[in-house]
Formats: sequence, C-alpha cells, structure tokens
Amino acid sequence: MNIEQMKQRLIQAYPDADPQQDIQVYDLTGTSDHWEVSVKSQAFHNLSRVEQHQHVMKAFAPELKT
Repeated sequence: MNIEQMKQRLIQAYPDADPQQDIQVYDLTGTSDHWEVSVKSQAFHNLSRVEQHQHVMKAFAPELKT
C-alpha cells in the first residue's frame, strides 16, 4: 500500500475530515512498511487515545490480518 492508497482509505473511513488539512500520512522509513497517520474527525469525539488508535486501525484491518 502506498501513501495515496492509505490516504484514500482514510478519506473513505472519515468522510467528515478535510483531506487536505485533516488527514496526513507519512512513510517513516521510505520503505512503505512503517507509517504515521494523523486524522482529525468528529468520529473521535469522546474516545480515549487508545480507542482513537483502534478506530484508525480498523480502516486497515484487511492488511493487518496478514
């Protein structure tokens, strides 16, 4: 998965987020296997940080199963 594919997945998962300002994806190593993601969305309202992390990880559940 590349940066654009990841960003598109997050745009689908968080339609209220502005793709230009509220969703950022960074390839930390340049090898497409370590990522940092930042998402600002109302979906995270009243969720703990752990719950927010789990919410984002669900968007990538198919890839994380392998």
